[in-house]
Amino acid sequence: MPAAIASPATIRIAIVEDDPQFQAAVASAIRQTDDMRLLWVADTLARGLCALNDGPAADVLLVDLGLPDGSGIEAIAAAARLWPACAVMVSTAFGDEAHVLQSIEAGASGYLLKDSMPERIVGEIRSLHAGGSPISPLIARQVLMRFKQAGAPAPGAAAAHADADTDASNVVTLSAREREVLLYITKGFTADEIARVLEVSHHTVLTFVRRTYAKLKVRSKAEAIYEARARGLI
Repeated sequence: MPAAIASPATIRIAIVEDDPQFQAAVASAIRQTDDMRLLWVADTLARGLCALNDGPAADVLLVDLGLPDGSGIEAIAAAARLWPACAVMVSTAFGDEAHVLQSIEAGASGYLLKDSMPERIVGEIRSLHAGGSPISPLIARQVLMRFKQAGAPAPGAAAAHADADTDASNVVTLSAREREVLLYITKGFTADEIARVLEVSHHTVLTFVRRTYAKLKVRSKAEAIYEARARGLI
């Protein structure tokens, strides 16, 4: 019998996770929902990379970093390359700055510690798919501290001390619609809510978000808001 085809509203999920108990708990929570479908599960990096190359593309990829045969960061980078429309969320026991930054740089948009209950992870998957960037409070604090330590100047100070010979390639310009979408994001609107307000499709909103992220050279909502404010764009 042919496999059931997911409706457009169904969130297709793939998991790379080696902990059998955690894997089973999250898979069970996903299967109990009406708006999600688990496509496949891999318990090693090698199996995850094979599935990324050969399996059906997912809307959300849930990745552990500490895999028995390598780092989940390699799976994140592969997903960013092979499935550009897929949102990646890390679920791991590693909460140190190095793993967080490496994951974000590789393409992750969410980062949860494994103290999160499976039911909460399901909710965060919905948030990620809607354009959010779910992140554990401890991790969020680390990211914010990182920005503070970087010593980024306020927009006014940056303008006052800018070198007149600064390369024009460093100047970022957002279109009116990109800026409008970003402003809604700063107010906490989800992609679906923005789509309804602007009377465009969910896909169109995500396209504006991806373009904005690319222009600002960021990987998450928190980074985009910070960078846009630092540049005086919002």
